Amino acid sequence: MFEDSLIESGGKLKTQRGRTSAIAFVIQIGIIIVMILIPLIFTEALPRTQLMTLLVAPPPPPPPPPPPAAAPVRVVKPIQTDIVNGELRTPTKIPKKVEMIKEDEAPPPVMSTGVVGGVPGGVPGGSMGGVIGSVLSSTPTVAPKIATPQRVRVSSGVVQGLIVRRVNPTYPPLARQARIQGVVILQAEISKEGNITNLQLISGHPMLAPAAIEAVKQWKYRPYLLNGEPVEVETQIQVNFTLSGG
Repeated sequence: MFEDSLIESGGKLKTQRGRTSAIAFVIQIGIIIVMILIPLIFTEALPRTQLMTLLVAPPPPPPPPPPPAAAPVRVVKPIQTDIVNGELRTPTKIPKKVEMIKEDEAPPPVMSTGVVGGVPGGVPGGSMGGVIGSVLSSTPTVAPKIATPQRVRVSSGVVQGLIVRRVNPTYPPLARQARIQGVVILQAEISKEGNITNLQLISGHPMLAPAAIEAVKQWKYRPYLLNGEPVEVETQIQVNFTLSGG
């Protein structure tokens, strides 16, 4: 009996639970439908700002800017001229009126009572060639003076003709014993007074050069004149060393 009662009560509970679930499902669907219909029926409850943004169309885009105004076209009219490429062209038509250009007459020449060959309009007793001639004739012409150089280079042949005193060198004993002979060439500078101021050895045997330099230092020359003024001279001097008897 107890088992039969449990089976019957279980069947009743299952039927009640199914009905309750169906009723709850229907109620939920009805609530959802009501929530959807309320905004459609009562539109005053919706916010106006959102409705305006939804209903108002967006503004149209701004018009494009106007095209830039075109620059005015300048029409250049060619100027008609009678000269084409530097040459006078033949006229295409004969002008109706030709204007004559009148030139003023030149004044009569005024005869000068001055010297023969004077210019018109001169004064009596004027000079030959007019004012310009008198100025040129009265201005003394002075030739430009060329500056005289302080030092010139002269050949050894010219310098030999200016020697006033020559001192012969002493033959070195060692060179004589060794039978050494030859030519010593010196670069010399001669002052305006004719004195040797500087000597430099160019070529020659080392045993002969000191004696040559010592002798040439004592030589004396006449001043070398250029444009009437004495100048310093650069030249070369040769001193020969020869042994008697070859």
